[in-house]
Amino acid sequence: MNTILTFSFITLFLALCGNAFLGLVVLARNPRKQLNQIFFGVSIAASFWIVTNLLFLVVGGELRYTVALLSYGAASLLAICFLLYCSNLARQYLRIPLRYISILCLLGLIVTFASMIPGVIASGVMENGKIITNTITLTVYGISIASFFVAGLIILLQARRVSKGIDRDTLTIVLYGLGIAATVGVTFNLVLPLYGHYGFVKYGPVATLVFVATSTYAIIYHRLFDIKMAAIRSIGYAGVLLSLSAIYYLFAYLLSVLLFKDQVSNAVSVSPINILLALLLAFMFQPIKRFFDKLTDSVFFRNTYQSDEFFARFSNMLASMSDLRGLLEHAATDLAQTMKAQQGYFYIHQDGGHHVSAGTKRHSKMIIADVRVFDEYVKKNGDAIVIAQTLEPTHPLYRIMIGYHLALILPLQRGDTIIGYLCLGEQQGSGYSSRDIKTLETVSDELVVAIQNAISIQEVKELNATLQQRIDEATHELRRSNEQLRHIDEVKDEFISMASHQLRTPLTSIKGYISMVLEGDMGKITAQQRTVLEESFNSSERMVRLISDFLNVSRLQTGKFVVEKNPANLAAIVQQEVDSLQVIAKTHDMKLSYEAPHNLPEVALDEGKIRQVIMNFIDNAIYYSLAKTKIVVKLEKRGDTIVFTVHDTGIGVPFAEQGKLFAKFFRATNARKQRPDGTGVGLFLAKKVVTAHGGSMVFSSVEGEGSVFGFSVPIVEKAKRG
Repeated sequence: MNTILTFSFITLFLALCGNAFLGLVVLARNPRKQLNQIFFGVSIAASFWIVTNLLFLVVGGELRYTVALLSYGAASLLAICFLLYCSNLARQYLRIPLRYISILCLLGLIVTFASMIPGVIASGVMENGKIITNTITLTVYGISIASFFVAGLIILLQARRVSKGIDRDTLTIVLYGLGIAATVGVTFNLVLPLYGHYGFVKYGPVATLVFVATSTYAIIYHRLFDIKMAAIRSIGYAGVLLSLSAIYYLFAYLLSVLLFKDQVSNAVSVSPINILLALLLAFMFQPIKRFFDKLTDSVFFRNTYQSDEFFARFSNMLASMSDLRGLLEHAATDLAQTMKAQQGYFYIHQDGGHHVSAGTKRHSKMIIADVRVFDEYVKKNGDAIVIAQTLEPTHPLYRIMIGYHLALILPLQRGDTIIGYLCLGEQQGSGYSSRDIKTLETVSDELVVAIQNAISIQEVKELNATLQQRIDEATHELRRSNEQLRHIDEVKDEFISMASHQLRTPLTSIKGYISMVLEGDMGKITAQQRTVLEESFNSSERMVRLISDFLNVSRLQTGKFVVEKNPANLAAIVQQEVDSLQVIAKTHDMKLSYEAPHNLPEVALDEGKIRQVIMNFIDNAIYYSLAKTKIVVKLEKRGDTIVFTVHDTGIGVPFAEQGKLFAKFFRATNARKQRPDGTGVGLFLAKKVVTAHGGSMVFSSVEGEGSVFGFSVPIVEKAKRG
């Protein structure tokens, strides 16, 4: 009897450890995934049920009765988790109404709590340890628990019928494991006790070992939960720990025999000996770990590839090929063979709506309409690998992938540009694992670069094939354009000459006659006539300056803009320009102030062009300032330069537009409103003239408060006069 009890205890303990360990591994793989959470719940419920059965073997009296009540509740809770696990596992294949599952789970919780109430199912314990039960309530309880298990198995069976390939194999293994475990558990712990047979109750939880074994097999060989690598490495680490423990105690025993005369406790307790053993184990850890890694790989991955070898081979292949189609065919063939895929090919976008499709022999070919569906999906969801198994059966991508017999599609994207796709068919083994997915993600960037390089080389080759023809055509077009440009240049020069002589000459005459009338040479004029004549004089003067500006812009473009420097008195030039503009300032009811500096050295200037710059700055200050304001003109020596500035309190220049102020034909927004007839070439020419003199512009402005415009030119030695 003791032997039977010990065996029962050991088997229940193993079942407990197996359930708890497997549940923790699955949950740790993806704690946020609902299926993993429910599987963990199944493992915990099974573990709780096993614990109550273990306690039932060793306790007695009223405590045995309490443990029996807990065992009824644990079994009911396990049935609820079982149904949830089956329905969630089959959700991607079947449309299961959530409200029905919710109602069943609510009823199950009611049964769970009711079963643990004293007197409902069990009312006490006999002296021989048997539990006193109510046959009617126990029957109802058993039927409800059995219903949960049957409902879960029916759901899995229906899902298996509509699934295909590796998914069908996975559901088959899970169905067998759950079916056997549920059948044994219901028979031993529900059916037989109804007929008074309690001898097999302690063996019911052992059936969960079948569930653990089949789940482990499905994980390793059929990609359940995608934790194959974690599970196998756990087996390897368990082997390492067991080996190290065995080595430690073996050495401790030998030392006790040789040095301490079988006093094992003394040998183990000696600090130096423990230190030596710890160091020995530390040195042995890595070799033992490598041994078990190779051992597990040879058992569970004997038909798979070595990642390092694949990466090296694949990189060399990509680097050695430049032909686009050859590159795609070799890469697709290599990937298909490595991943054990039924087919593999690339679909690559090209300019002009064209594409290239290349890969293994007799691969399926996608039409453009289906590719556009993938393009929209990738633009919306990113470049993550698309796996058919993870999509809902109603999803458009799922139907497309099933139609082309594809299990996996890797988008190839550089930035926001979709280059194309790598398409792989069904895996001919246990399906694509997380290791395969990571491998594809690792080589995706290298694939994109290699494909782009091949496309670029192909474009260069195509360009070289027609380059001579394009050069001849371009040369012919260039010659014809040069002839047209020369003709246009001649016409422009002719226009400039005409504008210079035919426009400026009459305007100068008009200006002179108006000046004579204003000075009284034609007789006395009234105040009203003077006002009109002064405005006409100012307008003609602006027209002369405007023509000069356009002529200078034209000269700049043709390279005929030449600055001829001669020694000049800049103070006298500024005084003359200020005096000539006093009339315009008075017309606008403004005061124009200037104090000529004394002992200012002469500078080398192109007097005519500098006069135009000075006049432009003062004229702008007058036209962009308000009436009854003061404009101050300054000229001063600062170190080795002479600085000319015009200060006004006018409209100013908006801060956002100040960077463009000296560009050709640019005018600030408020300037266009103030003076619509402006051209935007005055400041542009001013900067060109000042720069040609080796100087720099002076400018500062605050919108609505005024501006400072000017320039600085370097001082040169006074020219010697003959």
